[in-house]
Amino acid sequence: MASWITVKPLVIVLRWQLLITIVATCVLALLMDLQYAVSAFLGGMVSIISSAAFAIIVSRHKGYSAGGTIRTALRAEAVKIFLTITLLWIVFKTYDGVKAYAFIGIFILTVIAHSLALFVSDSKNTDRIN
Repeated sequence: MASWITVKPLVIVLRWQLLITIVATCVLALLMDLQYAVSAFLGGMVSIISSAAFAIIVSRHKGYSAGGTIRTALRAEAVKIFLTITLLWIVFKTYDGVKAYAFIGIFILTVIAHSLALFVSDSKNTDRIN
C-alpha cells in the first residue's frame, strides 16, 4: 500500500505526535474534565495536521539539486506555518470552552516532537556504524 508520506523519520515523528496527543487527552480526561481533554486533543491535532502537510510536501520532492531541495523545504515550512496559524485561530475563534494551558501545552509538546525528526535514523540497519 502506497503512502503519501515516504520519509521514514517524518512518519515516525507523526506517530509520536499522535501518541503524545492520545496519552495527554486520556490523562486529562481522567484527572480533569472533558473540556481539558478536548483542548489537549485540539492542540495536538493542530500540530499533527500541519506536520502531516509538511511531510507530504517533502515526500513529493523528486529533484536532487541543492536549490530544489531548499525550495521544497521552504515551501513545506511555509505551508506548515500558514496551517498552524490558521488552525490556532480557528480553534480559539470557534471553541469557547478551550482551556488554554492544556491546548497550548500539548501543542508545544507535539511541536517539540516534530523537531526531533532530525534525530531519527532513515537507514534500515541502525545497528552498524558506517
